[in-house]
Amino acid sequence: MVLLNLLPFLLISMPGGGEWIIILVVALLLFGGKKIPELMRGLGKGIREFNDAKTSVTRELEEGMKEKDNVTTTTTTPSATANGTTTRP
Repeated sequence: MVLLNLLPFLLISMPGGGEWIIILVVALLLFGGKKIPELMRGLGKGIREFNDAKTSVTRELEEGMKEKDNVTTTTTTPSATANGTTTRP
């Protein structure tokens, strides 16, 4: 009974060694020996641009959070009065 529930997960798995060889041979036949390096170069450039954009967005978010923290700490520091109540500047 449990095996029937796991059957869909067992049918989908990563390709083994033989399957990878077949995939590579088909890719070589489809694209040819000269096109594959160009395709990989383009893929590398795309991945590099994605990582650069991701780093840029992360840096901007961190800088924005630091600016927000600096603005809120300087404008919301309460000052104490003689009777113990606090007022904001």
